[in-house]
Amino acid sequence: MNTVSNRQWLRIAALSLSFFSSFFLYVHAAQPSAAQIEQFRKLPRAQQQALAKQFGVDIDALQSLQGGSSSQVQNEPQELYRGDGQLGNPEQDNFDLRMPTKDMENEQELKLFGYDVFANGPSSFTPDLTVAIPEDYVLGSGDELLIQGFGKESFDYQLIVNREGQVIIPELGPFKVAGLSFAEAKAFLKARIKERIIGVEALVSLSNLRAIRVFVLGEVNQPGPYTVNSLTSMTQVLFAAGGISDIGSLRNVQLKRSGQLIQSLDLYDLLIKGDSSGDALLKAGDVVFIPPVNKRVTVDGEVTRPAVYEYSHDEGFADVIAMAGGILPSGFKQQVKVERFNRDDSRVVLTLNMADAQAVNTFNVESGDVIHIQKSAELFTSSVSVVGAAVRPGEYQWSDGIKVADIIANIDSHLLDDADLNYSIIVREVDLARNIEILQFSLANAILLPESEDNLELKVNDKIFVFSDVVTKDKELLEQNIETSVAQQNGTVASAEELKNVRQNLNSQALQVSNQRLNQSISDLANVSAEDAGESNASMLNEHSRQRLLLPVIEKLRLQGGSGSPIQLFEVEGEVKFPGVYPLAVNADLKQAIAAAGGINEAAYLSNAEITRTSVVDGEAKKSILSFDLAKALSNSTVSQRLLQSKDRIHVLKIPAWSENHVIELKGEFVFPGKYTIQRGETLSDVIERAGGFTEYAFIEGSVFIREKLKELERENIVKLTESLRLEIASKSLTDEDFSTSYPEVQQILADLTRLQPVGRLVIDLPKVVHENSYDILLEKGDVLHVPSKKNSVNVIGQVQVTSSHVYDEQLTVDDYVKLSGGAKNRADVDKTYIVAANGSVRVLRDDSWFSSEINHSLKPGDTIVVPLDADHKDKIKLWGTVSQILYSSALAVAAVNGL
Repeated sequence: MNTVSNRQWLRIAALSLSFFSSFFLYVHAAQPSAAQIEQFRKLPRAQQQALAKQFGVDIDALQSLQGGSSSQVQNEPQELYRGDGQLGNPEQDNFDLRMPTKDMENEQELKLFGYDVFANGPSSFTPDLTVAIPEDYVLGSGDELLIQGFGKESFDYQLIVNREGQVIIPELGPFKVAGLSFAEAKAFLKARIKERIIGVEALVSLSNLRAIRVFVLGEVNQPGPYTVNSLTSMTQVLFAAGGISDIGSLRNVQLKRSGQLIQSLDLYDLLIKGDSSGDALLKAGDVVFIPPVNKRVTVDGEVTRPAVYEYSHDEGFADVIAMAGGILPSGFKQQVKVERFNRDDSRVVLTLNMADAQAVNTFNVESGDVIHIQKSAELFTSSVSVVGAAVRPGEYQWSDGIKVADIIANIDSHLLDDADLNYSIIVREVDLARNIEILQFSLANAILLPESEDNLELKVNDKIFVFSDVVTKDKELLEQNIETSVAQQNGTVASAEELKNVRQNLNSQALQVSNQRLNQSISDLANVSAEDAGESNASMLNEHSRQRLLLPVIEKLRLQGGSGSPIQLFEVEGEVKFPGVYPLAVNADLKQAIAAAGGINEAAYLSNAEITRTSVVDGEAKKSILSFDLAKALSNSTVSQRLLQSKDRIHVLKIPAWSENHVIELKGEFVFPGKYTIQRGETLSDVIERAGGFTEYAFIEGSVFIREKLKELERENIVKLTESLRLEIASKSLTDEDFSTSYPEVQQILADLTRLQPVGRLVIDLPKVVHENSYDILLEKGDVLHVPSKKNSVNVIGQVQVTSSHVYDEQLTVDDYVKLSGGAKNRADVDKTYIVAANGSVRVLRDDSWFSSEINHSLKPGDTIVVPLDADHKDKIKLWGTVSQILYSSALAVAAVNGL
């Protein structure tokens, strides 16, 4: 027998039936009940067929389904029933039409106010009979009374008011109660029982309510007749009908009885004010009618409840704003924008000043208006700001005569531990165009010597920048991390040009942020943070570094520069802690310039430094070199008071022949392995001699020499190869119909190549280096020499069945070792097999010497036989062979190093 899946049944039920929330959970776990199938059967045959066809359901199988139990669970709450036999559950009926989705939210940013209240309505409106029934409730046929007697006799009767409006009390007879209020019926029955039965007191309560039939019509989601209890109100039956549709009115819910309008309910009174006084109880035959909505207006922006509202003809602008909960404190009331459709179908924008009460009262709202309350400016009118390495950065109150020390009063409690006390700046707006000027001062002097010139007086909107004196991460490490990040971003491979640009500017992402700030006012500069300057690369910089905090300031000054207005920037390079471009402060001198760059390094040459100055003479730009005594410039002499000019470039020289401690490392089979500090001009043989030479177990021929500069060269070659391979693959995919490599496979290969870590191996003949001066090598900082232990094996890698190592046997040939590894694979290029010697040198096997004794005898312990990939086998892309060769070489070098 064919069956209908639970998922298919759920989809049908969601569109064609209303069902209880309890059943909604049940239907995921079991077959539909007989009652539910029966409801489906009651649908017109055409509708059944349409639904079955739409969802791929076998209609005959559905008709044959049996399920559920004939027994009913006792004490279930009384549900609301549709007059047409369908279950009436407002929570689930048409839920897919009313529940908001992302697509709906994107299509309509502002929702219609009030309609979502029906989206999650209760599944039942059965009154709670544990609370008192209203005394004015009028009894009718179908109500059930509970009459209990106490005293001389005891009894307990549950009696239903019959169609004649009577309750029949055993032994006492019928009593007419229909039409009486509940209070009147209680008093009447208690009196009759007391008269008829001497010594008995009676209690009368209402145990169940009668059912009535009402109609819900108009713009509701599920119009039709409904059977509800006699205490159902207008709003409750609206929930039963699935709520009011989007085109229905919430302001004019009508209750009609015998064709007469009995009550009009404004749901906004309930939703906004919590006033339910207009929510009348229904009687049998009542009609709840929802007319179409008449007038709507949109309220957006800085209001409590942005939404689309319905308004009546007697409501004005102030009433509409009140519906939206009023204007937020951040709202700009002086220029409220109103968009309106004209009669000629064009749109106009009106501006209303809400501070003008008369204008507000006389302004007529029209249907379709869009009222937008704009946000007030975030500028502080009387404040100064602290930005950077402060314990409590942010806005502070300004007052006349306030100084730096009044804002930052204590070094320990107001500044972070890494705050630079020698260099701070004040960024000040100087005109209505928000152009800026820079004032430089020493925080230490301002705080410790309040009477000094450094304790500058502040003006409104001044920004105090406090920088960190912590040096940023090592440039080389930063560069490598950025390259890796760019190369692997989104699973793509960076081009050589992209990585070149990264190396030229380690802060490229941060500079992009600064370009976005070109048109910002100086007040926005205080908002520079770690997130603003870039998520990954720029975050490698110290959050309060000069580079990060000065970016927007420098760009602002660049923007201010123009004809007749020199750019107020200067540059410091050479032996200073923070070389770079800096804002030129008012009356800045050489001493302040060096302080801006963090001071000089240990290697700085104090006797002489240079300023490269650009000046315009007779319409031509000319450069001049000005030398000065750096030691005097750092003192309080007249040299230090030499003022800087726009675009000055200060170069702090290095002490001649100065060099840092350069360290190389010897690893492996040395008598004294370890790190050694070298002098300029020292050679590899010199350091080996200092290390006591080699041990007796040293495999000198298998040494691996690593140089940092070669790593960079390898990295560039890998990137270039990757880009060439990418272009060749792209060309092949467009021109070669037989090209079989998939795009994901290509991307994975290219990504693997980019992630390949360069080794930086320099192939050397170590025995000759030690014994012959002509082969000796001048050492450089960071060089590493690995000398492994003696080996007695030959490795076979590449396109063989099993990559393996074999004990060296001078009788075995290259072909023998390949066979010991399972032989070559189908995609191997056997003719291009080559040997990588233990020292890294490569010997290519010639066709005429493949089996010659010369090649076979040339195999030595530690050698590696490489069987490369056939380039023609892989879509005839020649670079595949180069790629595989790089991968093999890198793997060999890494294995040699790791094998120590």
